[in-house]
Amino acid sequence: MTLTDAVQLPELSTDELARYSRHLILPEVGMEGQQRLKAARVLCVGTGGLGSPLAFYLAAAGIGTLGLVDFDVVDASNLQRQIIHSTRDIGRKKLDSAAEKLTALNPALNVVKHETMLTSENALDILKDYDVVADGTDNFPTRYLVNDACVMLGIPNAYGSIFRFEGQASVFATKEGPCYRCLYPEPPPPGLVPSCAEGGVLGILPGLVGVIQATEVIKLILGKGEPLVGRLLLVDSLSMRFRELKLRKNPECPACGAHPTVTHLIDYQQFCGIAPPTPQETTVKNGIPQMTVKELKRKLDAGEDFQLIDVREPYEYQIAQIGGKLIPQNDVPNRLAEIDRGREVVVHCKSGGRSQRIAEFLKQAGYDNVSNVAGGITAWSEEIDPKVAKY
Repeated sequence: MTLTDAVQLPELSTDELARYSRHLILPEVGMEGQQRLKAARVLCVGTGGLGSPLAFYLAAAGIGTLGLVDFDVVDASNLQRQIIHSTRDIGRKKLDSAAEKLTALNPALNVVKHETMLTSENALDILKDYDVVADGTDNFPTRYLVNDACVMLGIPNAYGSIFRFEGQASVFATKEGPCYRCLYPEPPPPGLVPSCAEGGVLGILPGLVGVIQATEVIKLILGKGEPLVGRLLLVDSLSMRFRELKLRKNPECPACGAHPTVTHLIDYQQFCGIAPPTPQETTVKNGIPQMTVKELKRKLDAGEDFQLIDVREPYEYQIAQIGGKLIPQNDVPNRLAEIDRGREVVVHCKSGGRSQRIAEFLKQAGYDNVSNVAGGITAWSEEIDPKVAKY
């Protein structure tokens, strides 16, 4: 049984017969398969690196209704991988940019724009109208949210994720297969896994993984082939090797197991250990004072006596710098002799995450006067000097 068996299949127009002729002559697709694609409703969560190729190929394939969830705007740093957007779209809403490109490719496509952050309050209402969900998000709270909502609604989740040169893809939340929680019962500790903004990503990689997701969506709609249910596909773009891990449904899974305990959508930020900062935490976090970039500039301009430590990598230092001694984070434990215990120490990085961890390490190592620059190089570029490159 395919996902669109319960609906009356729409007729194909003369123009559609010409457009999809290469599908129609495939016995596995044919007229009925193309009609199923036209009847299908697919939700793409995110229109970024994964969402770009995913949405493009689904639109080209003849999906009738494509929902897009996004609330971000296009940034110049997106263009290395988010191919649905162009240079002239910088500063524009990603939803508007994506919808324009998709309807230019396929004018018959019905694009439904959900300009919102997906939350526990709105996820079920948004997802319930779709046959398949394709998760192109880049953070753990939303991945768990999409998974749990798909399990509760009985909607397949074509999952993909990327980092640096590696990616993953699978199909979760089918009746017979495992869900995301079967693979990852618990999220990693906050800060353990760097984001793509911190660790980087090869621009072509989301194209590889996003196209795999689109392929899985189409197979699910057609009811053909062997979808990635119970299989995790691992992509290593540097070696160009694909590996596969078998996944089993966990009978004790709190979401999809025999006796589920996750019966409603929870606070996923809290579940992943990401709590909103308290008023005090905006100035002190885990015992480390948080210095604004404006305060750092004032101290630099005043010629105050303190030691500024940059814990980024050398290749990042080549892109942008605001001064200070470069000691990459992994080298800090072996180079403590270069950091004066008798002077105030201020630590910075790209966005404040790595420098916070190093500041905490220094405090534990006996440095009494150590601060973290909140927002790092990114905040400096936005608030102090736009000539300092954002990356």
